[in-house]
Amino acid sequence: MKSVAYIGVDVSSRTLDVAMCKDTASGPAITELGQFANTPAGFRKLKRHLQKACSSEATHHLVLEPTGSYHLALVAFANDQEWRVSLPNPQTVREWVKGQGKRAKTDRIDAGHLARFGAKEEPAPQEPLPPEVEELDELLHRQEDLEKMLLQERNRLHSLERRPRPSKPVIRSVKKSIQSLERALEEVKRAIKEHLGRHPQLKHDYRLLLQVPGIGEKTVLPLLVFLHRWQCRTGGQGDAKGLAAFAGLDPVAHTSGDSVRKRSAISKMGDADIRRRLFLCALGGTKAKNTPLTQFYRRLIGRHKPAMVALIATARKILVWAFAVFTYQQPFDAQLASARSS
Repeated sequence: MKSVAYIGVDVSSRTLDVAMCKDTASGPAITELGQFANTPAGFRKLKRHLQKACSSEATHHLVLEPTGSYHLALVAFANDQEWRVSLPNPQTVREWVKGQGKRAKTDRIDAGHLARFGAKEEPAPQEPLPPEVEELDELLHRQEDLEKMLLQERNRLHSLERRPRPSKPVIRSVKKSIQSLERALEEVKRAIKEHLGRHPQLKHDYRLLLQVPGIGEKTVLPLLVFLHRWQCRTGGQGDAKGLAAFAGLDPVAHTSGDSVRKRSAISKMGDADIRRRLFLCALGGTKAKNTPLTQFYRRLIGRHKPAMVALIATARKILVWAFAVFTYQQPFDAQLASARSS
């Protein structure tokens, strides 16, 4: 059986702080490997250091927290080397570190914490996203960036036009910027449509998910990427309960003895963006006339659940239905959904 070297990597935009946890006669030991550039040259240098620090038989298992897009190049390099990669939830790692009685925090120390977390908890390795899903994810992020910039410029123009003596050159500049952003946004939307056309399975999944009550055009593709990410993280073995936790929609009870009785809440330890989108889906979906979603929501309200609690449960129900449709590749069955939700 091969030994496993757990390598903790604290990622920033320019550097990687790296530490390794290896078993010794006296127990797990942390070895600091140093700091490397977050570039292809830095990745190759890290590989050489690992070859010297580990036996040729050892399996390399990288443990790093997702940091925007700064970790993606390293993950792609690690996948090419057939290293294992785990991306634990940052809050999970922080809580684990606190439980170990550790308080100090620097990039170098964080790398050691990640290596120790990997050796102790043995997180499951994550498979890479399929290339077509990864490209779709990048296109969606670009679309969202452009939409934010466009909203800012439109708000800026709205404010300028209401000034008593607005600067005409500034107004022209803002209008020109808006036109440029609108063109760029249309190009990205067209590229997304063409991308779906080139990948029939993505388009098929897109159409299946749109059948789920509450899911609309603004959420369907980010949700599709999210489901693929969960599938890769769990090797296709994940369940609906774990998926809800991955989105941070899992309920957390607060009770202790006879005196502590706090109201239950969701963990909020998962993907904040998909959680926000699902909540908006629930908010809009419950206003429909008569669907399995509105029936589910009204039953909760009929049981005197607070509206916010009912909406969060409805958002979780949308996610569970989407997961079933995505997993089994079957159209949404309204009759079956109504029966199981009663």
